[in-house]
Amino acid sequence: MDIPFNASERCSLGIEVELQIVDRDTRHLVSAASEILAELGEAHPDGEHPKVKHELFECTAEIITGICATVAEANDDLTATAKEVSGVTGPRNLALVSSGSHPFSDWHEQKVSPDPRYHTLVEEMQWTARRLQIFGVHFHVGVRSAEKSIAIANALNAYVPHFLALSASSPYWEGRDTGMASSRTTVFENLPTAGLPYQLADWHQFEKFMGTLVAAQAITSIRDVWWDIRPHPDFGTVELRICDGIPTLGEVCALAALAQTTVDWLDGRIDGGEELPVPAPWVVRQNKWRAARHGIDAEIIADDDGRRVPLRRAVDELVGQLSPVAERLGCLDELRRNLATLEHGPSYARQRRIVAAGGELVDVVDSLVAEFESDHPTGP
Repeated sequence: MDIPFNASERCSLGIEVELQIVDRDTRHLVSAASEILAELGEAHPDGEHPKVKHELFECTAEIITGICATVAEANDDLTATAKEVSGVTGPRNLALVSSGSHPFSDWHEQKVSPDPRYHTLVEEMQWTARRLQIFGVHFHVGVRSAEKSIAIANALNAYVPHFLALSASSPYWEGRDTGMASSRTTVFENLPTAGLPYQLADWHQFEKFMGTLVAAQAITSIRDVWWDIRPHPDFGTVELRICDGIPTLGEVCALAALAQTTVDWLDGRIDGGEELPVPAPWVVRQNKWRAARHGIDAEIIADDDGRRVPLRRAVDELVGQLSPVAERLGCLDELRRNLATLEHGPSYARQRRIVAAGGELVDVVDSLVAEFESDHPTGP
């Protein structure tokens, strides 16, 4: 199967944010996406807003950026679109939340969006798709060739725990504390083409993989492969799909800076003649589990000898290593904001602090609403 790769300008950036729609009174998820998108689309010739889209369930609205050169540009893009959506949800007594899971809404009650593709997915995947009441943030970073997209995607596996732990925001599921920093991770991994990617040798092997699954009618296109990291041939990007929903756009952009600078750093190493290191698959899988379970307090495996390092230290060292790249790309402040997340805690820790202080899960939802609206994380 021949798959053309639409090469991008080096380290261009695109962001997708899946937003929960919640009722301000009950704090439950609300199936209102079609109504909201219809109103937002009225000002556009085709009746569809170009930067607000349906997702699997009617309780979700996805906002997307255009192709951006810088993190600051992406932030402005997301902020403008979020403001538009809020202008429609506000009069309906609805609010927006960005986190990996809703603390207590029931997945059985969610309505599937009208797109036939989603109904086909649910019919085929059944229970594994019906309970996908989960929400994430995806980053697209442009690369200049198909072969580079494979090499960079393979090398990025070393940083799966960094992205996952910093974004982890789904400790609660259907009213219970799961004990996980990211329960979304384990829910999503039940799909047959989700989770950690295969470490492919080259673009030809990617084409062979896709060709086999398309011929077998297991998938219809790359859109049906939901790996944590995947090359996206249509966009000419490497797409990082690891992250839980991230409560503030400022934190979204901090992770965007980490994504953009890491990909650019790896791209430059290829240009310098280096063969990028690729961690063993069993190390990658164990490290992902540790980040999903323990979040930023995990210890990850650093080498084949089983040496462990605190993930907090690994994040701090990575930010330091990438700082010259970030300065060149104009996103040093955003990159360093990830160090602030280490201080005040990712969302999963902030949510648990509310409950530990005597709050209820409705208070957790209120906090998530406030964080998104103020663009400021709660707590110390």
